[in-house]
Amino acid sequence: MDKFLYEDLDSINKFGLLKDLPEFIEKALADKIVLREYQKDALKYFITYLENDELSKNKQIHTLFHMATGSGKTVIMAGLILYLYIRGYKNFLFFVNQTNILEKTKENFLNNLSGKYLFKDLIEYLGEKVKINEVDNFMGLDKSSNDINIYFTTTQKLHMDLVTPKENSISYRDFEDKKIVFISDESHHVNSNTKKLTKDEEADKNSWEYSVMSAFARNKDHIMLEFTATADLKDKNVKAKYMDKIIYNYPLLNFRKSGYTKDFQNFATNSNLWERALMAIIMSEYRKYLFSDAHVNIKPVVLFKSQKIKESESFYDEFFKKIKNLTIGDINKLYNSEIKELDDALDYFKVKDSSFMLLINSLKDSFSEEKAIIMNGASDNTKDQQLQINSLEDKDNPIRFIFAVDMLNEGWDVLNLFDIVRLYDTRQGSGKAGKIGSYTIKEAQLIGRGARYCPFKVEETQEKYKRKYDFDLDNPNRILETMYFHSRDDSRYIAELRAALIETGMEDKEPVKLTYELKDSFKESDIYKKGYVFSNKRVLKDRSNVRELEGSKKNTLHSYTVRDAKGHINILFGDDENFLASEKDIFTKSIKFKDIDYNILLGAAESYSELKFSVLKEKYPHLKSMREFLTSDKFLGENTLEVSYSSKKINGKDIFNGLIRAFNNISSYILSLKPEYEGSKTFYPKKLSEVIKNKSIYISSVDENGGLGKSQNDNPNKNYQLSLFYMDWYVFNDNYGTSEEKLFIQYFNREIKPKLEERGLKFFLVRNERIPDLAIYSFADGERFEPDFLLFVEKEKIDKNSSFQVYIEPKGEHLLEKDEWKEKFLLEIEEKHEIKNTTITANKDYIILGLPLFNEKERKNIFDKNIVKWIESV
Repeated sequence: MDKFLYEDLDSINKFGLLKDLPEFIEKALADKIVLREYQKDALKYFITYLENDELSKNKQIHTLFHMATGSGKTVIMAGLILYLYIRGYKNFLFFVNQTNILEKTKENFLNNLSGKYLFKDLIEYLGEKVKINEVDNFMGLDKSSNDINIYFTTTQKLHMDLVTPKENSISYRDFEDKKIVFISDESHHVNSNTKKLTKDEEADKNSWEYSVMSAFARNKDHIMLEFTATADLKDKNVKAKYMDKIIYNYPLLNFRKSGYTKDFQNFATNSNLWERALMAIIMSEYRKYLFSDAHVNIKPVVLFKSQKIKESESFYDEFFKKIKNLTIGDINKLYNSEIKELDDALDYFKVKDSSFMLLINSLKDSFSEEKAIIMNGASDNTKDQQLQINSLEDKDNPIRFIFAVDMLNEGWDVLNLFDIVRLYDTRQGSGKAGKIGSYTIKEAQLIGRGARYCPFKVEETQEKYKRKYDFDLDNPNRILETMYFHSRDDSRYIAELRAALIETGMEDKEPVKLTYELKDSFKESDIYKKGYVFSNKRVLKDRSNVRELEGSKKNTLHSYTVRDAKGHINILFGDDENFLASEKDIFTKSIKFKDIDYNILLGAAESYSELKFSVLKEKYPHLKSMREFLTSDKFLGENTLEVSYSSKKINGKDIFNGLIRAFNNISSYILSLKPEYEGSKTFYPKKLSEVIKNKSIYISSVDENGGLGKSQNDNPNKNYQLSLFYMDWYVFNDNYGTSEEKLFIQYFNREIKPKLEERGLKFFLVRNERIPDLAIYSFADGERFEPDFLLFVEKEKIDKNSSFQVYIEPKGEHLLEKDEWKEKFLLEIEEKHEIKNTTITANKDYIILGLPLFNEKERKNIFDKNIVKWIESV
């Protein structure tokens, strides 16, 4: 069976053989852009493909990135532009299907004042400044220029310009003698000839694929980069076309499971349209207040979606009449919905003001007419409005809610959309043979677009760009990463919508909610009521002891060849001396940086923003001056510039050019010195009763063999089954963990519990179900680690009691080698940890330690030896 191109590259990735990213890419992207791992992989896949002769030989480079909406395709486009620039490409043709997408794309690529601008304000390459220019065609461009030129257009306009050329517009001639990179966004629209045409597409068959591919074929050095989230691979012709072109595949299912999307819930009620809208804006206002409580400045946005323009305009008028006359009775009536989340929101405002006037006034202010925008049709689709809805996250953008029909179904790029209100109750039918209706699919796709994660964090240890509360569903802040689709409570419609969401990857087929409840016996214990749990913090590594440049960079040789007009004619017949004659005219001069005129050194260094003194001072706190950095033996003084030249002598300009090349490498090294972290030696206390609580979690699927998601109390696999419900030493009502975790609990009950009881020790075992305050950070590099179990042990003494906190990590055989760092860290804790809180240590000794990784088959004996030795020493 034929494989997709990305599957070949998956194999290369599996063996760690992907090409590295050139430093220039991250160096030239905007500071706010931090490439995610899958984005780095997408770039590496392309670079590996382009630079691998076996994969790309005898082919014109034509690839498709098949990636979920919201996964950051535009960032990847920017990265590819930068990569191809250093490969000699300066001209880029960017084309899309819709004008509205084009305008927001121009903002991202051209407007450095935009919050979504993709590049650094100052891009430097080999000491030269690089500008991003918009051009109308590629004819007459300055060949000596270092700039990047981008021509933005729509597919339809490109076709018209090519078939009916006009003065100063693009024509087929532009594509004949220049290397051009074609970038097609939402490229599924370009496959009009590949697919069997619908009636609507028949009229455009000569305007889409044909004109693009004809221009592309004019030069074998052209490169085509296509991007879409919705390639119709069910169409056999489309699939055949893209088998050898899909270079990276990252569907919505993967995107969601990796935590980079909001959670999604259907907010279904039997209310009328106004009440549905009122519930939505209350939930939105509740989010705004919760964000504010967490000291996060995020404005939640609501989308009111109608089917027809007339209906949208009518509800627009109705909304403002209703909001103007909003009463306390309208609010109190919503308590009848019996939706817990809505009740929580109402209770939140009732605590602040029992009359609900605070909420009413807040709603009237937040959802006033000047904070609304209507996007129903072409007449509303102005450039200013498109830019407004593309910058909804900006602090100075006042828009809080949008009325729309179908204008926002494609190309909308917004993070802070949290509520979509369906302002109609019709159901479009299921299509032929039980298929999901096309309109419902469009609604599911809209939900997928709105589900992009809105980055925030409430606590320092949280990941900003990922969901935080999948394993803490009862946390009030869960709503801050949840999007609601407000609709009628129609079971047939909801079933069809759910099927569409599963098909698009936005929802799991059989999601499972698991609840962990603490046993009363644990909650009544002194360990729970009076005890503490300790964890350390992730902190910046201290560079105060870094007093000089790293040793490997102190004596670097930098080579440079002077380019001049000299040449000669080679004699191709005769003895070898004729071939070597020219080498006699090459001279070489080596000179230490400290011996170069300081003004030349400083002038070359100033070409790089990474070599500003303020930047260097952050990396090397004891550095006194630029002169010290450039000429001292502790820094660059012993670096050598080796210049090769054919003239009788070299001049200052030659040395300057050689230094420009040298400082390019040095600046890249300085840039690579990212902030480094470590785990603090100090462990800080929190009350056990405030950290370990009842909690609910979602998982995507259950291991039917008895592992993850299956109860240990009533497990179909007898090797895992254990009635924990009746065992007071285990704090929760059940264990739904992995097979290895269940085997550990079996082992603990069988072999460790009796030994602890023999010693007369009080003890409780806690499964750490991603409890944030139980995370710890490795001493070496601050890597976050959440050990699966904590064992709390109390020993009563005559003089001073002892309390032990023991970290335990069961590990599958396939992960033992990969997670060796975790074991090393665990075994360091007892010796290296400190507890500086004298208030709580005055009457009790607190000891924290870790044990070796546990594995039933491979590591049981080692673990057993260590834990028994420790128990005997207590």
